[in-house]
This record gives sequence, structure tokens and C-alpha cells, in this order.
Amino acid sequence: MDDKLADDYRGRIGCPPVSGADAETLRSLHRAHQMSVPFENLSIHLGEPIRLAEADLLAKVVARRRGGFCYELNGAFALLLSALGFEVERVAARVYGGTTLGPPFDHMALVVRTADGSGPWLADVGFGAHSTYPLLLEDSGEQLDPAGMFHVVPVSDGDLDVLKASEPQYRLERRVRSMEDFVPTCWWQQTAPESHFRAGLICSLLTGDGRISLSGRTLITTTNGSRTEDELADDAAVLAAYRDHFGITLDRVPELVTSGDCR
Repeated sequence: MDDKLADDYRGRIGCPPVSGADAETLRSLHRAHQMSVPFENLSIHLGEPIRLAEADLLAKVVARRRGGFCYELNGAFALLLSALGFEVERVAARVYGGTTLGPPFDHMALVVRTADGSGPWLADVGFGAHSTYPLLLEDSGEQLDPAGMFHVVPVSDGDLDVLKASEPQYRLERRVRSMEDFVPTCWWQQTAPESHFRAGLICSLLTGDGRISLSGRTLITTTNGSRTEDELADDAAVLAAYRDHFGITLDRVPELVTSGDCR
């Protein structure tokens, strides 16, 4: 990523020029990213292939001003952090569904080291309603965040469980991975009938006092812990919601793929 593209990316997330790769800068970038780049799975339901090459990630997030799911959001964020002087490792995780773990490479997160020697930090801008700020990777105590109370707890084989309000979210590996390692599961998430990303439409963004999400035709607004839901009347209202709340301009409403419609 050259300086111009890094500047464009910072502009995309509304972040001013940075003076160093320290923990406070990482915190600012982490929050700004989640408030500007939505977590969304619209490409699957628009028939758009999801590619993890660096150029494709940056074109989608920066140039097209779209969002994505974990591989795209954390993949693009890793490129920005590296360009700004942070040391970044991509790591794999398995997402909990109740007490059951999902498949390997179900999720991608980032381990980030800063120039001020703090951390290492668990950065994750691609898990929907997760922590607003990075978490200390090697601190198993309580970590209070605007999104709730988090714990990062060692488990067997050197892995780590990430918990929110005592509920396990995902199990994190410590082995460093490349983007290519995630390509097969990214394809599975797009095409397999069992993938929960095919089961529904979601577009979600952190706000200053909560979160706003569009699930199908339901606009969900959470403000200071209070939740409201509004059913949108027609396609025009849905397209306007994507544009006005998430900065996403579409020429048609995404249509939920059927379980047998594998691409």
C-alpha cells in the first residue's frame, strides 16, 4: 500500500494523519474503522464473488466504500496497519455456536504489536458487535470495553478463548497464518448451504451511542442500550437505508440466496 492509498484509507474511516504506531493510535483506528466500514454479507446475496487478494480487498473497502465480513475487514485493516508501521499477524479462529465450535478458519483476527512496546493486542474489526477497542491478548483478567466485559482465556494447546460477558465468542489460534490460508473457508462461507452467512442478510455499523443494523428489511437501532426495530416498506426504503445509514449505494436490493443455490 503506497502513501496515497493509505491516506485514502484513513479518509475512508475519518481518521487524521497518525504520528506513530502506538497503542493509542491503534485504539483510535480500531474504533474509527468500525464506525465507518460496516460488517456486511451483501456480496453473497448480490452474486458478487468475494476475493481476498490485496487489491480486491482495498478496492472494495476503500474505493467502492463497501464493508464485508471478517476476512475482508480484518484483511484490509491489516494492510492499513502495516502501512502505518504496526507489526501485524493474521490468526485463525473457530466461532462458537452455543457450546459448539465452528470449522477451522471460520474467522480471522489480528495480533498487533506497537512501537511503544504495549500489547500484543487482539484487533478485530470484522466480528460484528465485538469490542470497540483492541483487547490485550495476554491478559486473562477482566477487560472493560464500551461494548461490554471481555476475557481472553488460555485453553488447551496454547489456544485462547475470547469471551464477552462470560459467553465464549471464538477460540483463537496462536499460529501465524497467511491470507491464502483463509481462501477455502471464505469460499465455503459463500457457497455452503450450512454457512450462516447464506441464511440471512446483515449490514451493521457501530455508532457513537450504540449500533445500527439492517437485517433483511428490518432496521434495528440500539441507542444507550435501548433497541428499536422498524420494518421498511419497500425496496426504495431498503436502498435508502443502505445509502443513508451505511454509505452503501446499490442499484438493487440483495435477495436472499436459497440453501441449494451454491455458486
